[in-house]
Amino acid sequence: MINEHQLRGNWMQFKGKVKERWGKLTDDDLDIIEGRQEQLIGKLEQRYGIAKEEAEKQFREFLDASDPFRKAA
Repeated sequence: MINEHQLRGNWMQFKGKVKERWGKLTDDDLDIIEGRQEQLIGKLEQRYGIAKEEAEKQFREFLDASDPFRKAA
């Protein structure tokens, strides 16, 4: 799984994927997030009206799906 350090280091690449996955996030939101996990989870809670646990689950699933080293099932 990709960690937060990798996410922040490659934020410009992930930014487009995040925007595709969560279209309600604005460009300003993405600029504020800057690859920080807690910021992204907070924005998901805010924009989608979901609980923190659900936002964390969606984020983990996103990271798992975005991991280039993930083993194919």
